[in-house]
Amino acid sequence: MIRGPQALTACLTVTLLLAATVLAQDQPSPTQGVVKKGKVPVSRDVLKIKLPKPVEADLPNGVHLLVLEDHRLPQISFQIFVPGAGGYDDPADQPGLASFVAAMMREGTATRTSEQISQQLEVMAATLNVTAGMAGLEATISGSCLSDQFDGLIDITADVLLHPSFPDQEIARYQQRTRAGLSQQRANPGFLAAEMFARGVYGAHPASRLSPTVAALDKTSHDALTAFHRAHYVPDHAGIAIAGDISMAAARKLIETKLAAWDKAGVPSMTVSEPAALAGPKIFFIGRPNSVQTNLIVGTQAIARTNADYDVLQVMNKVIGGGPTGRLFIHLREEKGYTYGASSSLTALLYRGDWSAATSVRSEVTEPALRDLLAEVAQLRDQPVSDSEIADAKRSMIASFALSLESPAQLLNYYVTRWRYGLPVDYWDRYPERVSAARTYLAANRMQVVAVGDPARVADTLKKLGAVETYDADGKLVP
Repeated sequence: MIRGPQALTACLTVTLLLAATVLAQDQPSPTQGVVKKGKVPVSRDVLKIKLPKPVEADLPNGVHLLVLEDHRLPQISFQIFVPGAGGYDDPADQPGLASFVAAMMREGTATRTSEQISQQLEVMAATLNVTAGMAGLEATISGSCLSDQFDGLIDITADVLLHPSFPDQEIARYQQRTRAGLSQQRANPGFLAAEMFARGVYGAHPASRLSPTVAALDKTSHDALTAFHRAHYVPDHAGIAIAGDISMAAARKLIETKLAAWDKAGVPSMTVSEPAALAGPKIFFIGRPNSVQTNLIVGTQAIARTNADYDVLQVMNKVIGGGPTGRLFIHLREEKGYTYGASSSLTALLYRGDWSAATSVRSEVTEPALRDLLAEVAQLRDQPVSDSEIADAKRSMIASFALSLESPAQLLNYYVTRWRYGLPVDYWDRYPERVSAARTYLAANRMQVVAVGDPARVADTLKKLGAVETYDADGKLVP
């Protein structure tokens, strides 16, 4: 999702699939008058790769260990993935509990205070972070350090993972500094737009959760944090990925020693549900009088990460919103001058995710910008993309992939993705081949429109598209 300039005071979010009559307008190619300069010669051969493979092992407590050796530099990075400890499993009446737990785990253990943890990490020149997204399927503990500090870093990590104390004074400090931010974000039109977009696309599914509420934050207590941690931070289906200057033998010995107390709990593997299918087109409006800009997001439900068309949609996404060479950027910025930028993104997880295109424009050009944005989506869906445009998108994606292979941590992340989603063993070896074979594709048959902006400049534009539901800044329906 694009964030507009700080001066932005209005947002218009559009979820994909308006009436077909709105989208099925014949439009000339937005790039037909644009001359691309400074092009360099490129090879048309498909990149052939065979990636170095991590060594993998299943530990007795259920943890899957992946180690990718790389001794070029004396550095080691790691990630611990704990399925079931993310916001997806938050209680319905306490959204954000998983993120609160993750944020507080570094704020003290049975033997270390928050200050001591920070001081020890600073002396080691090491990093250690615990995160859990609002709708995430897992919690992630990540860190990095020089090779000779890895033993000490894993010692602290084990303490944070296994023995967080959630001290009351630290909880109070966290609530105080977080409460103001939660209140302020409701004055941010970008947040209101994103929140309504998530509600429109995902409904009551956990994926619709974008932020905790102040009420949920105020309910946070030592007992609630402790109970969630005890129930969800279990090793049974967890993964530990390590990249850098270490062998599997050394890594396994260290992990089994430091995490010896992380006992298997006997819990079943995590299951997820699909969000309900979109029932039809809908338009939402959140009025902000005197807003000088409008954000536009066009989006729809998409596919799961394991869908065979994932790479196809990635190429489609690159064509329409791939940075300064994407159709949206060229059309809305370079040709029309509506905006500073425009892009698109694809989110795909274990369940059906979403695709969205976004930009921010001046309020007075909301109607033509929205019309052009919808027309771009219709054109991509209904008209063939030129061979040269597809080739450019594929080469850019493959080149970025090739460059990323220089980073051991990024390379390891590819294998973590393969493990998490059960992808084939040679999945990443065949990435260039799959991208080169992709077709342009956009699965879209429902559209939601969410608008946050000046009623005087935006409301009439929306009414031209259909019936409008109006909400206030707290997300409550206005009669």
